[in-house]
Amino acid sequence: MILPHKTEICVADGRKLLLLVNEGDTKFPDLQVIREEEQELRPDRELSSDRPGRSFQSVGARRSSYEETDFKQLAEDRFAVEVTEILKKRALSGKTDRLVIIAPPATLGEMRKHYHKEVSGRIVGEIAKEATNLPPDAIAAMVAAA
Repeated sequence: MILPHKTEICVADGRKLLLLVNEGDTKFPDLQVIREEEQELRPDRELSSDRPGRSFQSVGARRSSYEETDFKQLAEDRFAVEVTEILKKRALSGKTDRLVIIAPPATLGEMRKHYHKEVSGRIVGEIAKEATNLPPDAIAAMVAAA
């Protein structure tokens, strides 16, 4: 994938966001960080307060008729929605013309549910991979290889 000048790259997962812009050209991309956010995720045991309700035991161990809530996953999904809100504000204010999204498959799926039409119209590529811990040069190489 070719990265024209001023193309923005959103690299996100359930807890970290990197927003980069290509200040270089198509031949020599130079990714600069324009926004970085990270949320602290506490373990499930700190977020849940009780065991599941309505349990029964017909044979074997006690089982609940309700699934336990995965609070960590809920927090990651909420962060993905917050990322789409940031992208929406940038698109509506005219700061973003072209956008590449890089996120793990689960996060990318959650983000797709919440894309605003202005964001969808600016997306030139999506890559379903984890890349929040990569340096900008490695991210540029990943996009170029896609």
